[in-house]
Order: sequence, then structure tokens, then C-alpha cells
Amino acid sequence: MRPDDLAEVMIIERRSFATPWEERTFRGLMRRPSAALMVAEVEGRVEGFAVIWFAADEGELGDLAVRPERRRAGIARELLRRSIDEAERRHIRSLYLEVRASNLAARRLYESAGFHVAGVRKDYYSTPVEDAVVMRFELHE
Repeated sequence: MRPDDLAEVMIIERRSFATPWEERTFRGLMRRPSAALMVAEVEGRVEGFAVIWFAADEGELGDLAVRPERRRAGIARELLRRSIDEAERRHIRSLYLEVRASNLAARRLYESAGFHVAGVRKDYYSTPVEDAVVMRFELHE
């Protein structure tokens, strides 16, 4: 992800989440060597993005979104694969994420990639209030 991508990233972010991140959050993460931000482009247009960050031997997939009209076209799966590849490259042992309990499409995607439920965070999300399912992917035993 480059600063020039942020206008399109913010459109996707706002269309994807009830409580979207601010642009300054993306800008701050872009300056951190412990974070990786990537976009998926199709014919020069940003169609999706992923944000992951790392501490010690753990990583977190903090944000992944695809333009609504481009969903179910394999873009999220490719971004997830690249996120796992980046975690592998950084010698991460476990990669975590949180997902709304009701987001069955995302949960199926993560499960199909090898993520497993690690726990539940009660009332984690607001607008609307909902539990988060914590999922984990093990890279190195």
C-alpha cells in the first residue's frame, strides 16, 4: 500500500465496516516496520486491501476488506494468502484475527485457509454490539 492508494482504500473501508478506521490510522501503520499493508489491484484499480502487524513471534490480521461489488471473486483469498506469506517471511508462529460472529462469509474464508477458533470476545464490537470470534493460524510449531 502506498499513500496514493489511501483514497480508494478509505472508500472500501467505509463501505465495509460499521466503524471504519480513520485515514490517519493507515498512515501511521504505513510508517511502522512492524506492519505490512498491501492492496489488491485489478487493471490499476484498488479492489481490496489487508493490514497485518507483528510483535515478537505473533501477528495480527487487523483489517481485510474488498470492494463490495468485487466480493466473491477470490480477492480476499489472495490477500489472505499474501498475509500468511508475509507472516511466514517474518518467522511468525501464530497469526490472529477477530471477526464479527455474524460474518459467516469471512469466517468460512478464514477456516478454509486453516484458521481455527481460539476464543470469543463478548460484546467486542459496537454499532451494533456483537461478539468477536478470535481465530488463530499456526505457522510454526
